[in-house]
Amino acid sequence: MNRSLVFAYPGELSLKTGGYGYDRKVIDGLRSLGWQVQLMSLGDGFPAPSPGTLQRATEALSGLPDGTRVLIDGLAFGVLDAWAAAHASRLRIIALVHHPLALETGLSREEQDQLRRSERQALKEARHVIVTSPMTARELIAGYGVVPSNITVALPGTEKAGTATGTNPIPRILSVGTLSRRKGHDVLLSALKSVEDLDWHAAIIGSKTLDPVTAATLSRQVETLELQGRVDLLGEVDDPSGTYASSDIFALASRYEGYGMVFAEALSYGLPIVACHAGAVPDVVPDDAGILVPVDDVSAFGTALRRLLTDRDERQARADASCRAGAALPDWAETAQIISNALDGVA
Repeated sequence: MNRSLVFAYPGELSLKTGGYGYDRKVIDGLRSLGWQVQLMSLGDGFPAPSPGTLQRATEALSGLPDGTRVLIDGLAFGVLDAWAAAHASRLRIIALVHHPLALETGLSREEQDQLRRSERQALKEARHVIVTSPMTARELIAGYGVVPSNITVALPGTEKAGTATGTNPIPRILSVGTLSRRKGHDVLLSALKSVEDLDWHAAIIGSKTLDPVTAATLSRQVETLELQGRVDLLGEVDDPSGTYASSDIFALASRYEGYGMVFAEALSYGLPIVACHAGAVPDVVPDDAGILVPVDDVSAFGTALRRLLTDRDERQARADASCRAGAALPDWAETAQIISNALDGVA
């Protein structure tokens, strides 16, 4: 059986985001299963690349030999609709969709409509679509015309981690997510201000360079709220496992998640969670492990934090439930096997 694959991705594969982390783990897993995976970078700026970048990306993809199996990350594939229509008959195109592009926070209505049209058209040309959550599968079936039998759900894996002890004298709150609008760190900071009468210390891990405008705004917000010394904006961290293990609460106010790998990581460490009813988050975080509140509701987010900070029994009960849920999550070998099976089936 020919097990060769071109994996095409936008930007830098080494970036420490959930989406790129998923890509790296899948590539490693497929290689361990005997796949020959050739990497192809499509350039920076997706899903809004410059005309030059888009031209170079389509030229590189157009140069692939007939019959090539090519898996394209959805951050780029959603705007490659014209290229996909021209080459779908000769290439075996598979899309990897983390979440629909039009659901990114901060887009204008015109931008949303354009991305929805281009991604819908691109997905029509894919022979198969791999998604990272059942919620994304439902989105693509309902709004993008993808046939259910053409979708494979491959949940992100998790590393089996040690359990956080949750015994710090001053509770430590951890948040992990790129400093972008969609991650809702502005809501978290305002909620933390509402519980400043309590003892706590918070750390936010996430790239400051992918969205420098938002990163600068958040830094100013910390100063405006006079939370210096209580909130650390740590930027990217090579290995956050120690920070997870030494924390007491995980809190992230995402406005949308296609899956939310960091929530699964928090479960694997047995951390009680405060988050929002956003995208796939309710599918990932069990009711007994976390408190979910409406998106952009600072008051409700602050109230949830106050409950966990002041009620040790509730915090421990939710930590125990989180630990149980984390133990049931798939590992990366299972994720890679699911995707391998799907790729084998692409005629």
